[in-house]
Amino acid sequence: MKKIVILLLLIPVFVFPQVGGESIYNFLNISSSARQAALGGKVYTLLDDVNQPFWNPAALNENMNNILAVNYLNYLTDLNMGSVSYAFKINDKIGSIQTGVNYLNFGEFVGANEDGDETGNFKAFDLAYSIGYSRQIKNTNLYIGANIKLINSVIENYSSFGLGGDLGILFKSENVPLIMTIVLRNFGYQITAYDEIREKLPFQIDLGASYELKNVPITWFFSLDNLQKWNIAVSNPSNSTTDIEGQITEEQISFLNNFVRHFSLGIELFTKNNFNIQLGYNFRRSKELAIIDKRTYAGLTAGFGINWNKIKFNYAFSKYHPVSNSSTFSLQINLN
Repeated sequence: MKKIVILLLLIPVFVFPQVGGESIYNFLNISSSARQAALGGKVYTLLDDVNQPFWNPAALNENMNNILAVNYLNYLTDLNMGSVSYAFKINDKIGSIQTGVNYLNFGEFVGANEDGDETGNFKAFDLAYSIGYSRQIKNTNLYIGANIKLINSVIENYSSFGLGGDLGILFKSENVPLIMTIVLRNFGYQITAYDEIREKLPFQIDLGASYELKNVPITWFFSLDNLQKWNIAVSNPSNSTTDIEGQITEEQISFLNNFVRHFSLGIELFTKNNFNIQLGYNFRRSKELAIIDKRTYAGLTAGFGINWNKIKFNYAFSKYHPVSNSSTFSLQINLN
């Protein structure tokens, strides 16, 4: 166990740093699960949500056997995202598999040439097909999992294909109310580029944990993302200052300001009841979408879940900006 922990701590040292805005296929980091979105959007330890293996293959377990989920995300402006996930247990010896599709539709655009003359409308979309596998390491409380993703992105007549993957290790014990995990997400290669220049996939190393309180119906969720790169904060030009001589001073981002951008927090009330409530806060979203001298509540998320026998319905509201929010709907069906 000690060797495994040391290895996990050393992983960030040997990989390339990458964050959003520096890579392709960033739709892979948009959650289409309402429950995950309501808990801050960065949860990795939901062991009863068949959508979770999209983000952490080690979360796939036998309790997801023969469960189907259908999700819809009304994202920003005309962007809409849908996904389908299904899990199946092969047997006790081999383990479980999960498969699914994520589709992001960017809407319709008006094309024009260099002279500004319209050339007609065109569409753009991103698509990823994923298949994952997970099993418990014999005689331990550790679970390992892996995903393979086939990715396609289309903009008008241009298209790109990529191959990606995820690896996860998760710790869960029946005697401890704490679940911990580490995930290597979205490593891979862009097989064909839009043009001649290939781009990197949105690789991330993320830590996740959840803790269920003993005598109170509350579960806490914590995550630290983008551990492969410490400095993920970028100064906002609108936060710069100008003195009386006209000299501009850029925003100075402190150690603490940068640290909290790696952190997300979620809390779920009445987890095991037929009706539950989720609240979350995404610190990075809050910092990057803040407006000077105005409270926007960016980064706040909330949602609820209703269980009817073999059907679960979840809804999430995510606050981005005063003029743009998003809603996520998830329906999970037990086919057993």
